[in-house]
Amino acid sequence: MASPNGSSSSRSRDTPAPPAAGAIVPVGGLGGPTLSGPMADLRHRRRELAERVAELTWDLGGLTYEMAVRDHYRLDVLARRAAELQEADAQLGEVQRLLASADAGIHGQCRSCGAVHSRGAAYCWHCGAGLLEEARPTVLDASSDSS
Repeated sequence: MASPNGSSSSRSRDTPAPPAAGAIVPVGGLGGPTLSGPMADLRHRRRELAERVAELTWDLGGLTYEMAVRDHYRLDVLARRAAELQEADAQLGEVQRLLASADAGIHGQCRSCGAVHSRGAAYCWHCGAGLLEEARPTVLDASSDSS
């Protein structure tokens, strides 16, 4: 992110960024206690996505206003920005669903990366690995086969 004087910000990944101006923050804040591991990564991702959704919402509103002032609407531009916002909002919803299910109980961990996942998840949110095991027929016991 560039500062007003043109230099880039030197904020580290470990230092949490404050919510964007005008952002809607859930009751209880965006993050919980400082933790490490998959849950901390998930909370960090939720904070990033919440900031991104707030920024995209703000930008879409400003863009629409500017087009209205000029009485020149570019529906292709609005639709593209709205689709970007919709995608970020869907990702935020999935992360919030994972965190909510984690509060009620985590279903399991990814075999590839160890990230937590909720019940019914088909793919890992972190690495994309498949979580569903293939159905394999059980091997018949040779002693039970007495023909």
